Amino acid sequence: MGDYILQKNRITSVPRYGLKVKLNHVYPEKRTQNFVPSLKIIWSMLPLILRYLWDYIVAKIRGKFVVMDYIYVQNAKQIYGVPIGGIGSGTIGRGYRGEFCRFQMRPGIYEWNTVDANQFIITIKDQHQETILHSLLSTFPKKSLKTWQSLIDGSKCTYTGLYPRSWTDYDLSEYGVKLSCRQISPVIPHDYANSCLPCAVFVWSIENISDEQRTVTISFTFKNGTGNKKKDRNATCSSKTFSYLNAEGVILYHTIDNMRCTYALGVNSEEGVKVSKCLYFDPNSDGMKPWIQLKNNGEFEKTTASSHGHVYGEMACGIAAKTTLQPNTSKQIDMNLVWDMPTITFPCKQKNYNRYYTRKFGLENAVLKIVSHCFDQYVQWEENIYEWQKDVLENSEYPDWYKSALFNQTYFVSDGGSVWLTLDDEEANRLGPNDPRLEYGRFAYLEGHEYVMYNSYDVHFYASHALFKNWPYLQKCMHYDLRDFISLEVPQKVKMMYDGDVVERKYPSTVPHDAGSPGEEPFILPNSYPIHDVSCWRDLNSKFVLETYRDAFVTGSGDPDNDYIADMYNACYTVMHRTMQTAVDEDGLIVNGGIPDQTYDTWVMSGVSAYCGGLWLAALYAMISLADRLGKLEDKIKFEKLFSIARKAYDQKLWNGICYNFDCSNHESTAIMADQLCGHWYLRCCGIKQYDVFPKDKVRKALKTIYENNVLSFCNGNMGAVNGFLNGDVDTVSLQSQEVWTGVTYALAATMLFEDMHEEGLKTAGGMYNSMSELFGLEFDIPEALYAKKFYRAVGYMRPLSIWSMQIALEEIQKQRKKN
Repeated sequence: MGDYILQKNRITSVPRYGLKVKLNHVYPEKRTQNFVPSLKIIWSMLPLILRYLWDYIVAKIRGKFVVMDYIYVQNAKQIYGVPIGGIGSGTIGRGYRGEFCRFQMRPGIYEWNTVDANQFIITIKDQHQETILHSLLSTFPKKSLKTWQSLIDGSKCTYTGLYPRSWTDYDLSEYGVKLSCRQISPVIPHDYANSCLPCAVFVWSIENISDEQRTVTISFTFKNGTGNKKKDRNATCSSKTFSYLNAEGVILYHTIDNMRCTYALGVNSEEGVKVSKCLYFDPNSDGMKPWIQLKNNGEFEKTTASSHGHVYGEMACGIAAKTTLQPNTSKQIDMNLVWDMPTITFPCKQKNYNRYYTRKFGLENAVLKIVSHCFDQYVQWEENIYEWQKDVLENSEYPDWYKSALFNQTYFVSDGGSVWLTLDDEEANRLGPNDPRLEYGRFAYLEGHEYVMYNSYDVHFYASHALFKNWPYLQKCMHYDLRDFISLEVPQKVKMMYDGDVVERKYPSTVPHDAGSPGEEPFILPNSYPIHDVSCWRDLNSKFVLETYRDAFVTGSGDPDNDYIADMYNACYTVMHRTMQTAVDEDGLIVNGGIPDQTYDTWVMSGVSAYCGGLWLAALYAMISLADRLGKLEDKIKFEKLFSIARKAYDQKLWNGICYNFDCSNHESTAIMADQLCGHWYLRCCGIKQYDVFPKDKVRKALKTIYENNVLSFCNGNMGAVNGFLNGDVDTVSLQSQEVWTGVTYALAATMLFEDMHEEGLKTAGGMYNSMSELFGLEFDIPEALYAKKFYRAVGYMRPLSIWSMQIALEEIQKQRKKN
């Protein structure tokens, strides 16, 4: 029994690592997105800017969705902690001060609202049943519900966030009580059945540290909608109480954008806990009625009604759990929040989609089943989360910052606008027997909270390691979708903002930029990206091949997945063949077109470039193995010949003695690009230790050059690696050359780790992470880009999930040490 208690304490106790702040914390440096580029850059981009402004105005007049809104950018609020909810079923943000904020209930659409009516409240009564404390358990300032007060001292309360859990400790010792809340969301690697659930559990631990009796009530209130006043008022709501198996609580029925949604507030039924329920209060009132009930009685007034009729407009409800504690005793109260939005649509309304959790819980009345399931299973969830994180957290060779960063930056898997959907019968009948979508459905997540495109494949290439390591079948489902998109043609004509050309939305035999936008009809209308004709991009095809290689060859069994290779090979061959026909020179190398034709979409590459050329070499190398695995001898010989020619030409054209040239242009060729070894990085992540593509001595020299220039010579090495470095300073030729890309910095750090540059790799990534976490308050809305001073770009971004490539590198180092 003693061992069991000890193990339970290990699992549930506050970890040493994670975001740790007081509830009155203020970050020392406030940054914005209001970066103004140089006049030279503005002039070079002026046609694009003018086209964007015109299209933006037209879109707003017509009520169309804007995929990338550069007019009303979202400046980070510096408030966020660990979000709640599983993967692909909507998320709700939590601030470290206790607030509910940043809703993603409309699929893929973020609303940065903080809702005053969504609160936890504590009421403490002494042995004479006199109220000695009645307070909100959030210190975040509010604007409505004027009678509701926060009386807790934020300087005495501590928040710890280690995704997907958080802990808030309230020191209420002056009232004879210590209180803690442990928040758990079911985000569990390799557990697909639970990781999709739309819920969170709040475990309240109450300790009476006085020598007198205390009666403590924890209340939980919630309103309809997402804090969007206009839309929340246009909903029809109703509520009812429930008692179901091991749970009691209140259900709030409403709609979000005409999609049926149900919120449930639940309490785990336990002896010694009295549950009371509030079916309705007006969240726009002063809040006096429910507030006074709780203050005077420690519970809501008993109601004879079990339901509240329809209200057109906003409404809120609540639950309260009251318990009496004798001196020096403790009690635990379990609460949860569940939201059930089983069927979703997108604005074009071409199709209805069912969320993945409905496979188990059904399309009707799932909410109570999930409430009960939460209470039954959350102990096991915590054990599984603990086991997942333990090896990293207990590894003395990993720096403390890394232990926080690895898990907290994984927040984007759930809170990246993700949707996880089932397939209908018609779709399923078209799939082959090995297709993982038959079992695991369809998965998508956004490029960023503000860059509202699903599965942007140029960026997912970096981020995919997080899915591959933890939810590999979601990665495979995405890749099968991508394979199917390659052959798709969407003849709709669209005008590109970069040059004004009118092109087909999706050409056949090309890798799309994205799976579409939640503002249109994703999965049916890919390529919502409006800036360039992505059929001409030079990185997408290579990235598709490399992801295929990794997913096929890096398996748990160690044996390549031949069925997967067979399913993917034709698509790989198609895109490689198209590239050879349209973009490869006489030396077998891919050639950039003198436009931003790759993921650095404002940074022009001309001729052969280190970035695209390196990816192309790596893809050729991968194709040799893929063809060999299927016994396609003719293809293998073809790719071997091309690879042999291209590899020599790559070195001859780009190697300058200390690194690879940026490209073959006159003005930019000598720029030192932080991401020049991207192809080599990916091969190392695939377990390839040979230096058949990039010579070892050149890789090491290039990394040292990048470290000395892009890292150490930029912000004293405390901000990661700036993308471009030219003539002893930051390369200011474009917006992106002078940015630090957070995801690229993690990938670069991983490459250094692979190449025995352990100290350099950890400093490169650690300086950047510590700045974001400790100075800028960006732990849970990590941006795409940082500037040297004052600014960042694109909060809540996908690419930083590349931090999982650092874990791949660190695990490889450990394996080698054990062998030696």
